[in-house]
Amino acid sequence: MKGNSSLSSTWGSGIYKLPFRLNFDKFEDDYPQIKNQRFYGFKEFSLSPGYEDNSLIREKVTADIFRMAGIPAAQTSFYKIYIDFGSGSKYCGIYTLTEVVDDTMIQTQFGEDNGNIYKPESNLQSFVSTLFEKKNNETANDFSDVQSFVTTLNSSLRTSNPAQWRTNLEQLFHADHFIKWLAVNTTIVNWDSYGTMAHNYYLYNHSANKLTWIPWDHNEALANRSGPGGSAVALSLSGVSSSWPLIRYIADDATYYAKYKTDVRSFTDDVFTSAKMDALFTKYHTLISPYVIGPEATEQTKYTHLTSTSAFTTELATLKQHVITRKQAVDAFVP
Repeated sequence: MKGNSSLSSTWGSGIYKLPFRLNFDKFEDDYPQIKNQRFYGFKEFSLSPGYEDNSLIREKVTADIFRMAGIPAAQTSFYKIYIDFGSGSKYCGIYTLTEVVDDTMIQTQFGEDNGNIYKPESNLQSFVSTLFEKKNNETANDFSDVQSFVTTLNSSLRTSNPAQWRTNLEQLFHADHFIKWLAVNTTIVNWDSYGTMAHNYYLYNHSANKLTWIPWDHNEALANRSGPGGSAVALSLSGVSSSWPLIRYIADDATYYAKYKTDVRSFTDDVFTSAKMDALFTKYHTLISPYVIGPEATEQTKYTHLTSTSAFTTELATLKQHVITRKQAVDAFVP
């Protein structure tokens, strides 16, 4: 099983459409004969059930949007899932299958995977090793790269010598890449991410670009909503406290903030247009409709997160309107 609130809420509601992972190599230490076992080349799969997403396409389209904007993100695909809970196969509806970052994604999109891969649960105010889960190179027990990054990020040079602070930071961290991610993430609205929640991102120490930000878990993106940690980050970045230094300090730095505004404008003009998004949303909505509301199959009570079949149908228009609304917000922010 995987997930935090999505898992507990699903189980507590008596719904059997649970988020889970498959690990085909989990027991290789106990059974050496299956060492490096793979399923069509994959060691792991992550399967998301569309929790709190009546469209059932947010996980996929958001990852697509990030890649369209030049931000590497895990590849995704839709699958019909049947599970035998002990009394025969049950149709559990449409899941979004996502490649696991530390399995295949980094190698396929970065062309290497030797650097440290972390899945943090940190807001980056201070370094605590237990909050930086290492997904590879575990035996080395070397956290010096990410520890130096956190120390440099929070250095007093930020205010006494901003130019030197930026130089030092960029020797350890791909700052331009993060700023582009921030521009995309804030424009589309994605509250369940850094700035509100201290999770749903990876850091990969690239041989040339150093620590690079990788987004993760997008089922609650593309919607104006709040979460346990509060509201989504405002487009202007106002209201972000120093509890989220990587955003707050970028907003406070004139050079970085200017780049952020430029990236917001470029993303909105070049990628996040009504024409492109309408086509993307419609493509996937049409693809999965026969397996959500019929005639091929229909998601059933206790095995779905849909509030109703009509909610699935109307959510397409909601997504399209969201793009229009965000375009208006960007026009007001960056005329």
